[in-house]
Amino acid sequence: MASTPYSLGQTLLKIDNVCLEYDGRPVLKNVNAEVRKIIVPGRVQGQVVGILGPSGCGKTTLFRIIAGLMPPTSGRVSVNSFDRPVKAGEVGVVAQSYPLFEHRTVFGNMMLGAQQKEKDAKVARDKVMALLREFGLEDKFNLYPAQLSGGQRQRCAIIQQILCSEHFLLMDEPFSGLDLLMLEKTCELIAKVADMDDLNTIIVVTHDVTAACSVADHLWVMGRDSDASGNKLPGSRIVQEYNLIERDLCWHPNIITTPQFTSFVRELKEEFRRL
Repeated sequence: MASTPYSLGQTLLKIDNVCLEYDGRPVLKNVNAEVRKIIVPGRVQGQVVGILGPSGCGKTTLFRIIAGLMPPTSGRVSVNSFDRPVKAGEVGVVAQSYPLFEHRTVFGNMMLGAQQKEKDAKVARDKVMALLREFGLEDKFNLYPAQLSGGQRQRCAIIQQILCSEHFLLMDEPFSGLDLLMLEKTCELIAKVADMDDLNTIIVVTHDVTAACSVADHLWVMGRDSDASGNKLPGSRIVQEYNLIERDLCWHPNIITTPQFTSFVRELKEEFRRL
């Protein structure tokens, strides 16, 4: 039972019966889910969804469909209650390598993002500098990506996508290869970005169960159904959804040190073994 009062508002992102086939073979089959606005009285609260699943279950394929980079065979993904499929650019994408243009400065990279939305150069510049200040990068604006640390580069890639796509951000394996300190900082950064606006929605695709549980308010677990003999059927879908708010497993300091968090992570890992 949630100890923090909250309610759910409008649907911000909807995955409606998405299917994908390659050469007649199902890859994704009847994928359905939605992200709804989380309303917490007295504070700004964004949304963080973790997409989990074993290797080869279609997480990356679903990632690309949500981003508008790949059309499904049938079904659709829509955002902001638009009565149409999502378009490329409406959902920001932060790839695992944090790609930036190496020949442009930090400021130049950020302006490329800002000018996708703002045609007025001064407005775009003001937005860029405000976000650089917010993320502690104001003094790095004239550096090139090669001069940044991994954490600084990650923040720049996130800022760039916020500037061009506003409220939606997809992150591909943001915890991969990080030491414990950087992993903790990345979780803090994701929470910070989500809570900048109550419409902000961060979707994290990862195989790191513990990290996903520590930062998300909802989890979508992908897998494949089995036949009567226990054989896995073609085509993955979201086989389980978890509301971590109702389980009282988010929005609390040091939640990852609690027995209930440890028990939930153990339960989830056991489920993975059956997928």
